[in-house]
Amino acid sequence: MARVAARLSVDGEQSTHPVDEVLPLPKLALYGFQHVLAFYAGAVIVPIIVGNALKLSPEQLVYLINADLFTCGIASIIQAWGIGRIGARLPLIQGVTFTAVSPMIAIGLGAGGGTAALLVIYGAVITAGIATFAFAWLPAKAFRTVMRLFPPVVTGTVITVLGIVLIPVGLNDAAGGLGSPDFGDPKHFAYAGGTMLFILVLMKIGKPFLSSISILLGLVGGTAVAFLLGDAKFGDVGNSGWIGVTTPFHFGVPKFEWFPIVLMLIVMLITMVETTGDTYAVGDIVGKDVDSETVARALRADGAATALGGVLNSFPYVAFAENVGLVRMTKVKSRFVVVAAGVFMIILGLLPKAAAIVAAVPHGVLGGAATVMFGMVALAGIQTLGKVELKEEKNALIVGVSLAFALLPATVPVFFTKHMDADLSSLLNSGVTLGATAAIVLNLIFNGLAKDEVPAVPAVPAAPEAAESAESAESAESAEVPAEPEESAAAAEPVSPAVPAQAAAAPAGAEKADDAGTPAP
Repeated sequence: MARVAARLSVDGEQSTHPVDEVLPLPKLALYGFQHVLAFYAGAVIVPIIVGNALKLSPEQLVYLINADLFTCGIASIIQAWGIGRIGARLPLIQGVTFTAVSPMIAIGLGAGGGTAALLVIYGAVITAGIATFAFAWLPAKAFRTVMRLFPPVVTGTVITVLGIVLIPVGLNDAAGGLGSPDFGDPKHFAYAGGTMLFILVLMKIGKPFLSSISILLGLVGGTAVAFLLGDAKFGDVGNSGWIGVTTPFHFGVPKFEWFPIVLMLIVMLITMVETTGDTYAVGDIVGKDVDSETVARALRADGAATALGGVLNSFPYVAFAENVGLVRMTKVKSRFVVVAAGVFMIILGLLPKAAAIVAAVPHGVLGGAATVMFGMVALAGIQTLGKVELKEEKNALIVGVSLAFALLPATVPVFFTKHMDADLSSLLNSGVTLGATAAIVLNLIFNGLAKDEVPAVPAVPAAPEAAESAESAESAESAEVPAEPEESAAAAEPVSPAVPAQAAAAPAGAEKADDAGTPAP
């Protein structure tokens, strides 16, 4: 039967961009560039922080940024387009994970800083990427067993933690950028507030197309106002070169040392939880079933991108939660928009002048847009938790205690900086690390391993889907989110027969799904 995709309503009109639709080139370019602007600050902040901590020269820092953008583009195309059984084929942007910042700085300082430190970091990054890639190729039964660690109460908590931890990043930008001489100046908040208000107005009264590019228009409009008032500087554009090609092992041959490798392997365990949560979240948003094979493909893309990052002078990669929030806000679900964004990122990675133009967006403007998106990330996690039975005290404790652990590094930083071993602090001084670890451990204590293969696919928070056939029309009208067994079976890629259906985890009453799934092992 022909697929009838779910449509998300925007101001009473329907979105016409399902996940596998290839949009016209102008729309692909606009939507793709919006993704680039939305994630740009998060993409470049990691090489900037790490490079400054390791005392790299300005030229070396620019090279790191270009290498990061170039690799981000390749990684995002692999994740969204898919190569064989690598890539989730969902609108997921790949970016450098914030979780790795503290461990990489600790590794680099331990190696003496400078480019010599980068070689040790890259050795650990390459090894961790290969290990993640290999893990995602485990036999289906073994992989499903591991994925049982991540029921909705865990993934929902992790996504919520990501949003909560990222919101202060947006607010720091709204204040002018942490460490800037005029940090907290009211003018930065004025730019942030104006940008945020403009975005919200577009979302409220704009046509569907304008609403879908509201973040892009907000960033452009805010930057234009800042330029007219003398607060957007484009001087670095003239000082940047036209071409900056990223070459493998630019800083030298990587060094492989055991402690940095162990540290990076732990980082990748946390990023696997992040990517798993983001995969389910974006699958929920676009109305596409996510099973263990989809998660495995997403993690393979993570591992391949991370190993590639070590080769191309970049860092570990993860599915970016920021852009999950953007997909939810804009209702543009096509994965090919992310492919277009990947092309833009590759171009930016090759053109330092173009990257310098994008980098000229003032912190306040960027912070206003980022705060909105990060809030939407937290909301995606809360919606996932809404499908958990939180009236049960054990589930409520898992969520509440995990959130408390996630807030510890930001609330009491002195505990990690002055009263903890430096190596241990580099690992634990992260809200995402502590929150995710607490959620997994507490869930094992209170609930044990999940009974089903992976977390149940959350219901799509959208208008009811159109019926697949005349026989299912009546049930489609009465059900909030009808099951689509025929469509799922027809559209699914061939996977191992050992991968069971998600039918057992489907909402009660969806009996048809039980008969349409992939055969159980």
